[in-house]
Amino acid sequence: MGEPKGAARKGVTSVFRPDPHTSTASDPTPERPGIHIFAPPVYRHHWDGARWSKRYGATPTAAYACRCGQTDTARGQQDVADLVTEYAAHKHFCTGAPSKHTEGRAAA
Repeated sequence: MGEPKGAARKGVTSVFRPDPHTSTASDPTPERPGIHIFAPPVYRHHWDGARWSKRYGATPTAAYACRCGQTDTARGQQDVADLVTEYAAHKHFCTGAPSKHTEGRAAA
């Protein structure tokens, strides 16, 4: 009752499209500088609800990029911690200007 007649035959009047402004979990680039760290949780508590999970903890990974063009990646707990320290030091001293190419055709 109260429904428009023939509505099912007319089809859907609106279309759902993906949001063009959604963020991606991809690694940073010099155009989008920053640091991206993936560190999965480790479930160790007996009363934790995920203790029955069969999914094992993945290896932590990290990547960073600076406006000057320097990029680096790391895999593993200690390497990721070292990369975070390296990124903090680089960010402190970096001017943000792209570095000059010292190899190949651009060096001449």
